[in-house]
Parts: sequence; structure tokens; C-alpha cells
Amino acid sequence: MGKLKSFLMTSLLGGVVVILPVAILASVTIWIFRLVTGLIEPLTRLLIKDSQVNEYAADFIVIVLIMVACFFVGVLVRTRLGEFFYRLIENRILKLAPGYSMIKETVLQIFGSKKDSPFSSVALAQIFGNETLVTAFITDSHTDGSYTLFVPTGPNPTSGLIYHLEGKYVHPVEIPVQDAMRSIISCGAGSAKLMQEFTDGKPSN
Repeated sequence: MGKLKSFLMTSLLGGVVVILPVAILASVTIWIFRLVTGLIEPLTRLLIKDSQVNEYAADFIVIVLIMVACFFVGVLVRTRLGEFFYRLIENRILKLAPGYSMIKETVLQIFGSKKDSPFSSVALAQIFGNETLVTAFITDSHTDGSYTLFVPTGPNPTSGLIYHLEGKYVHPVEIPVQDAMRSIISCGAGSAKLMQEFTDGKPSN
């Protein structure tokens, strides 16, 4: 009887482990699709009305057009004139909107290049002076060898605490800022590379 019960429970849990991640992924995908299609609905309705294409085709066309528009805006802001007007609009209008700066910083951490990031590098820091390590971003370094760090909270990386630590408590690791930010958003999932880089860089006793 005990073996049968163990078999049933093991099989059930095995099925849950296989099916649940797929179900969650499908749910998240559907949620994102509905969110995007909801945002672009006015454009798709206009396209359906004018061209008589079906709803899914209209959604696809609008998404492609938005991607093309993003590409051309990206090309435009790389020019001096485009960058000038972008900075003008951002400083005079966009930065006055509550939350704009926070949202922009988060987007830059996930999708931006290293030069766009306000954080110079990733580190594991002993903020309590013991063996406890936290994921941190080096925001400044000082002539005495100390560092200023930003330690974000997960899964919301836009909030956190600022620490000023001696160099011996700060351990820079060679991973992209974007990878560390993704692990924070994922509540620590994907930190294996971060820890491996730290372990590989530790001096052997």
C-alpha cells in the first residue's frame, strides 16, 4: 500500500512539474499578447475598417509597423539633429511626467547597452561584513579604494538602498549589467552565472 501511495504521489508531482511550467508560460504569453493587442486595438480597428483584413492579420501588420517605426526613430535619434530634438522634448516635457525617469532607467537596464547604463558594473557585496552576499551595482568608485553601490530589491529593481563600502567588501564580477538586472526581476532565478564568476575569481587557499 505504501509503495502504491508513493508511486501515485511521485507520478502526480512529476506530471505537475512537467505541465505547470508549460501552463504558466502559455498563460503569460497569452496575457502579453492580449495586453499588446489591447494597446494597439485602435490602430487594428482602423486597419480592419479600411482594408477588410481579419483581426489577427491586422494585429500582426500593426506590430510590424510599430517595430519599423521604432527602428526609424532609433536611426533618427542617432543623428545630431534628432538627438537634439529628443533631448529637448525629454527635458521640457517627458521628465515632468511622474514615473517617466524610473520607467526609462528600468528599460535601459533590460534593453540598453552598457554605455547607456548608469551602473558601471555588477558586484557581489558583503554589506554586513560577514559571509552574506548581495547582488549590487557599482555606481561610483573613490580614490581611497571604496565603492558606492546600489542594491536593488527584487522583483522591482527601481527601488533599493545605497551603500558606501570599503573595497575589501566589494567583489566585482564579469557579467553584463542586463543579466544581473534580469536575475533581480526574476527574484534571483538565473544567478548561477553570477555566483560562478564570483567563485572562479576567488583566490584559492
